[in-house]
Amino acid sequence: MSFDFEDYKTLGVKINYYYICKRKLWLFSKGISFEKYNDRVLQGKVVHETSYKREQNKEIEIDGNIKIDIIDKNFIREVKISSKMEESDRMQLLYYLYYLKNMGIERRGKINYVKEKRVEEIELTNDDIQEIERVLVEIKEIDLLDKAPRNIKKPFCKKCSYYEFCYIMEEC
Repeated sequence: MSFDFEDYKTLGVKINYYYICKRKLWLFSKGISFEKYNDRVLQGKVVHETSYKREQNKEIEIDGNIKIDIIDKNFIREVKISSKMEESDRMQLLYYLYYLKNMGIERRGKINYVKEKRVEEIELTNDDIQEIERVLVEIKEIDLLDKAPRNIKKPFCKKCSYYEFCYIMEEC
C-alpha cells in the first residue's frame, strides 16, 4: 500500500506533542495554546535566539509546517535545552528528515542539547519512515476526535503549559 504524504502533512510540533501527550496534541490542534505563558517555552526561545549565532541558515520554515533550527549541506539540526523529552525530540527531527526526503532533499540530523553540551546524530531509516507514517495517520485521527483524550498524569505534567487546563477540576 502506498502512503500519500500530501494527505498527512502536519506541523512538526504535532509530532513532538504526539510523543509527549495526545491530549496536548488534540488541544493544540483545536487552536487551544498556552505556550506563550509558559516559562519553559520562553526559556527555549531564548536558547534558540542566543545559541549558534554564527550559523548562516537558522530558523528555516518550510511550507508553514516545519521550522528547521539550523541547516547546512550535510545536516539539519534541532536545538533543545535538555534531553528530558528525548524520544519526542528525536521523532520530530526524524519527521523533518522524512519531510525533506519527500521533497528530494537528503540530510542527516543532529540534536544539540545545549544545557548538557551534547549532540546526538540521527539518520532516517526505513523503520523510522514506517513509524512516522503510522504516527501521521494517528495524528489525523486525533485531530478529528470530538473530545480530548484523557489526561496521562505523568511527572512532567506539572511543567506543561496545559497543566492548569487539564487538572483544574481535580484541584477544586
